[in-house]
Amino acid sequence: MLDSIKQQWFSNVRADVLAGAVVAMALIPEAIAFSIIAGVDPKIGLYASFSMAVVIAFAGGRPAMISAATGATALLMTTLVRDHGLQYLLATAVLTGLLQIVFGYLKLGNLMRFVSRSVVTGFVNALAILIFMAQLPELTGVTWHVYAMTAAGLGIIYLFPYVPVIGKALPSPLVCIVVLTVVYMVSGMHIHTVGDMGELPDSLPMFLWPDVPLNFETLTIIFPYSLAIAVVGLLESMMTATIVDELTDTDSDKNRECKGQGLANVVSGLLGGMGGCAMIGQSVINVKSGGRTRLSTFVAGVFLLILVVFLGDWVSQIPMAALVAVMIMVSIGTFSWESIRNLRRHPLSTNIVMLATVAVVVTTHNLAIGVLVGVLLASLFFANKVGQILYIGSRMDDDGKTRNYEIVGQVFFASTTRFNAGFDFKEAIEHVTIDVSRAHFWDITAVEALDNVVIKFRREGTEVEVVGLNQASATLVDRFGVHDKPEAVEKLMGH
Repeated sequence: MLDSIKQQWFSNVRADVLAGAVVAMALIPEAIAFSIIAGVDPKIGLYASFSMAVVIAFAGGRPAMISAATGATALLMTTLVRDHGLQYLLATAVLTGLLQIVFGYLKLGNLMRFVSRSVVTGFVNALAILIFMAQLPELTGVTWHVYAMTAAGLGIIYLFPYVPVIGKALPSPLVCIVVLTVVYMVSGMHIHTVGDMGELPDSLPMFLWPDVPLNFETLTIIFPYSLAIAVVGLLESMMTATIVDELTDTDSDKNRECKGQGLANVVSGLLGGMGGCAMIGQSVINVKSGGRTRLSTFVAGVFLLILVVFLGDWVSQIPMAALVAVMIMVSIGTFSWESIRNLRRHPLSTNIVMLATVAVVVTTHNLAIGVLVGVLLASLFFANKVGQILYIGSRMDDDGKTRNYEIVGQVFFASTTRFNAGFDFKEAIEHVTIDVSRAHFWDITAVEALDNVVIKFRREGTEVEVVGLNQASATLVDRFGVHDKPEAVEKLMGH
């Protein structure tokens, strides 16, 4: 027990504390921006980011992953806030968390195994593009000072690690933020700062039960929003956990993460925050800055609260150009550049899935829709490919009266047409043997195809024997098949 706590919390203290500090600074403008998207006061997003990061540090299934208010969930809240107000938003966050806890106990995190590698790559690339596009408003219609500061920030981020001794000791994004803030304060130049994004809170969050009627009408209002936020939030969190798994070469407990996200959303709603989920951009910042344990996530949440409540006057002086430079670094580091080179080597179907995921996510700005499209396309391509792997051979016995058919492969809805086409029903023979010992029947469509074949032969006066069914296939055929039952023809016509 103590060894586990030490490993998950205190095995990387210095790097985790520094990484958490970097993430806290990067969270501030994001949380404010997402609050504006949702149509609420900036403190709602900041309180959510603090509470979710702290709770998920203890309850989450993926150490070093950052959870906070996010754009994907904020987009789903706009009409709710507009039509019903803040209190219903807080109630929605609580119900979202309860739904996610239920999903966790139902082990829906295991569904991640159905997301193919090409979908994950498309998700990552799309997110990198969206992160970069989100920085463009800060780089358009501005003076040359902003471009100079951003370029200087990128220079610090990429060159500082080469500085002897301290280059490896301090995370370069943190150095970038501190240096550019000092330059801004000394020079007095007129550029956008964090303070221009919105007013920072000046008090700690308080426990408050949402001021909404506890009745069925309230449930009908908030449930659709809660369900949508729960699904989108878990989808983004599971994808982010997969990416952090790969970056750190470690595993995570996806079902525990579902329950952890749920608890974090419940606490966020009760502390006056909006709903949220894992943030891939900040999680990548954390990992690339050296964060590896739960301590980095905890420090990010606590330091965020300290910054905005007690050091707000200093934080408001951070130039947006410094944070833009950090986010551009995240965008460049997140994008899978190898996927561009792999376009020539990978199968066309894999490339289509990856590019479709990117296109849909970038077009809709909805990660859930993009991943759903990617998973659907990958499933269709897989089903088509497996459906082609079906061999039907035949040979005539020496007596010239019996033909033996041998089926090899998978018989299911995508291969039944190929299955039916493999038999010659007009051949004048007395007996047919269908050997399926090297085949597997997967669904009702496959069973119906077998029924069709057997009954068509019998209509021509040919005796048919099916041999070699494995146990799983035999169970399916016995339950749903009709070719070996009385009045088989009539039952088949009723399918």
